[in-house]
Amino acid sequence: MEEARNVKAPRSEATRAKADAKAGGKDTRNTGPGRLLIAVYAVFAISATARAGYQILTKFSEAPLAYLLSAFAALVYVVATVSLAKPGRTWFRISLAAVLVELVGVLVVGALSVIDSVAFPHETVWSLFGRGYAFIPLLLPILGLVWLYRRRPRRQ
Repeated sequence: MEEARNVKAPRSEATRAKADAKAGGKDTRNTGPGRLLIAVYAVFAISATARAGYQILTKFSEAPLAYLLSAFAALVYVVATVSLAKPGRTWFRISLAAVLVELVGVLVVGALSVIDSVAFPHETVWSLFGRGYAFIPLLLPILGLVWLYRRRPRRQ
């Protein structure tokens, strides 16, 4: 009977996060300034989703590439929002991947929209490096990466 008590059951991500908090390694990505970052991502997730949805439903044939890229950007913002708000190493990795994809997307789409404006007759969230959104799409992943670096999980 004593041996059965010593066997540890597999722990869920939430259980590990609680254990980390008790041990002093609290996951703090969704506290303090992280809440503001998550809120900005949420605003972009909602606005990009609404914009892409409207564009795809009403005028997809005018600029299919631009509108599909807007939909992809919306998906990236949704994933980033959710993953930044969740504790744990797995969610940290998802956040890191989402923010890196966002940065690459902004840089690639931004450059392509400058170099080949004919391919982008209508703007996307990431066109011209986010000019239509006061360049926040360019700054947001940089701030996100800095925040994630500062709040990265400790190795155990």
